[in-house]
Formats: sequence, structure tokens, C-alpha cells
Amino acid sequence: MKVTLVLYVLNEIGALRVVLPRIKREWYDELIAIDGGSTDGSVEYLRENGCAVYRQKRPSWSGAYREAYERAEGEVIVDFSPDGNSVPEVIPALTRKLEEGYDMVIASRYTGGAKSEDDSPLTRFGNFMFTAMINLLYGTRYTDSLVIFRAYTRSLLERGGLLERDLDQCVTALLDIRCAKIKARCADVPGDEPARLSGVSKMNPLLDGLRVLAVILKELVYRDIEAASRRPIRW
Repeated sequence: MKVTLVLYVLNEIGALRVVLPRIKREWYDELIAIDGGSTDGSVEYLRENGCAVYRQKRPSWSGAYREAYERAEGEVIVDFSPDGNSVPEVIPALTRKLEEGYDMVIASRYTGGAKSEDDSPLTRFGNFMFTAMINLLYGTRYTDSLVIFRAYTRSLLERGGLLERDLDQCVTALLDIRCAKIKARCADVPGDEPARLSGVSKMNPLLDGLRVLAVILKELVYRDIEAASRRPIRW
């Protein structure tokens, strides 16, 4: 399977200089970056190191994912945060698991002894709460429903109705729920989350928490994928 590794970037030059050299060429077939408007030299550094960089056309996280889905050519997409929170050495474990027949594999911060050094008590509680809600409402067994670092097949996106229309703001939760709705196979592997190396967090715990809740409830109300896809949540 052709693997597209996607870096989501916004002013992370300090972390990129540490993380990018650790990503081995044999782990992917295509390397692209979706840039949200960096002004610190991140774009220039990525291009100098052979990464195709695309400026994000639509605002917010959902816009970044949409851009990635339109640009990626691989049968497998690996979402990667290059701010230091994602451990590059976990990439082969994600893709190996997909080769076993899974549709999505999550680098979970809360299984197999993995830990997060970037969590606050509030974000940790929020993740556990939303993961429990998704598991209860959709019959899943996720251990980390909100982490960005994961790999999945283009077939999952197609069958889950994630390629045709705009996406909801919390794409990670949307992926989890659509995976459950089409009864796709999902697994996780342990994936530590080190502290951020540079840049500032783009997360607003209260607003992002409301976005997650909105996605969970909307997908519950509109159980049909086609109906849910026609109603992206606007903010």
C-alpha cells in the first residue's frame, strides 16, 4: 500500500528541525505538509528537505484535513503532528497493523504503558470522558478517541462519507464514529506523547470540547452517513 505521511504545520520550525530528521524515507511513499500560514521559516525548511507543502485554503482543523484528503495520493494516510507531540518511530507500527487488515490504527496515549507529557488534568479528563461517550453510544472500544496521530485507509474515508463534503470541526472524533458506523476494523498501538518542542498549542479546551460533543450528538441524531454528511457543523 502506498503511504502518504501528512504533517500539519503552523509555525513549528524549532520542532521540525528535531523531528523531521528522525522520519526515515522507507516509512512512507509520499510526504506532504499542510501549512496553516507559517511565517517562521517552517515552509522553507520543509521544501528544502524534499517535502511538498500546500497552503491551507480553508480555515480550522477541518480545512486542514480536507486539504490533506484532496492532496494525498496514498492508499494509506498517516496524520502526524510535527510539533514534538508525535513520536516518529511509531509510524512503522501503525502501518504494519494496517497491513494485517485493519482500516484505522490509533497511536493511543493511554494503552500499553504509553503516556502523555502534554496533557493537563482538564484535557486528560476530557479525552477520557469523550472516549467513554463514543464507546457507550457507538459500541466501540477506543482508548484514545481524540489523538491526531493515527493511520487509516482511503477506503475508510470513502465508505465513511468523508471525501465528498466539508468536514466537521473535530475530525478525529468523526473518524472514530464513522469507523464504527460502517463496522470497519480499528486497533491501537501504544504511542507516547512527549511535550511540545516549539510553537504554541492551537487547542482551546472549552471550545474544542464543545466541538467534540457536537459531533458525537449530531452523528447520533443523524445515524445515516449520507444524512450526517450533509450537515457539517459550522462555528
